[in-house]
Amino acid sequence: MVTTSWRPGEAMAEDPQRNFRSAYYEKVGFRGVEEKKSLEILLKDNPLDLEKLSTFTQRFPLPSVYRIHVWKVLLGVLPPHSDSHARVGGFRREQYQDVLEALQVMRFVQPATPSSQVHLRMFQLESQVLPRRSETLPPGTESQDFLSICRAMEELADEPVDCYWLTKAFVSQFHSKFGDSVPHLPKSLEHYLSQEEPRLLAHLRSCGAMPLLPYTLWFRRCFAGCLPESSLQRVWDKVVSGSCKVLVFVALEILLSYKILLLGLARGDAIASFLREMPQENTDAIVTKAVDLWHKYCGTPTHAA
Repeated sequence: MVTTSWRPGEAMAEDPQRNFRSAYYEKVGFRGVEEKKSLEILLKDNPLDLEKLSTFTQRFPLPSVYRIHVWKVLLGVLPPHSDSHARVGGFRREQYQDVLEALQVMRFVQPATPSSQVHLRMFQLESQVLPRRSETLPPGTESQDFLSICRAMEELADEPVDCYWLTKAFVSQFHSKFGDSVPHLPKSLEHYLSQEEPRLLAHLRSCGAMPLLPYTLWFRRCFAGCLPESSLQRVWDKVVSGSCKVLVFVALEILLSYKILLLGLARGDAIASFLREMPQENTDAIVTKAVDLWHKYCGTPTHAA
């Protein structure tokens, strides 16, 4: 049975009975049963309550069957009014096709152009920063960030139209909400590392590794190209719903998980090289522990971030 103690306008409070049932479900192999049912109730609201959806996504992993839909709503690709979703989705498809055809006419893209490159050109055209064809240069830093996020999104969204709109909205929201915060994330990482593992921080400082850590990969690209998509989507749940601080704790848990190996490396460039190409087999556990650390230091949200 789904708890009904969380009513419109109220924060999600801790419910001992719900926690007991959730623990039981997890024990018998039905992890997240109650959370999924609670989300289904939220998705029946019309209009959808964005604050409660954000709060839910901050607190719990999104069920994969609803992830793309919830992301669309939270990122503004779809409006809160559910009865408008089909119509707005149709407008998005038409706009996608119009922009794509314009780029084809201008010979910016061809049938063989990789889809991530196509979506970058679409984003540039809609942002009015499309370069002249005669001035086309290799992608700069911001374009590389977009391409990395887009390539990861291709693995998460089945349809090219969804991939483009989600990538565009994700990048735009990240820059507008967190653009001023991103430069300060490395300093936050140092702070929390000093709390969790001061010996490792001293080692990274002594061998000159701290300035060389892959901050662009971690913080500007939100771990796209670093984590496999199965783990990345759980990190992006938190970013989409309003937190960039979670990125700090993912980076922190990566450092903690490879502490022994990193302590054995004496050169900063060797440490940075390892972290850029870190192994992929343990990332689900890393993300789970990172989210726990995030809640430990930042609290469990009771309202939208």
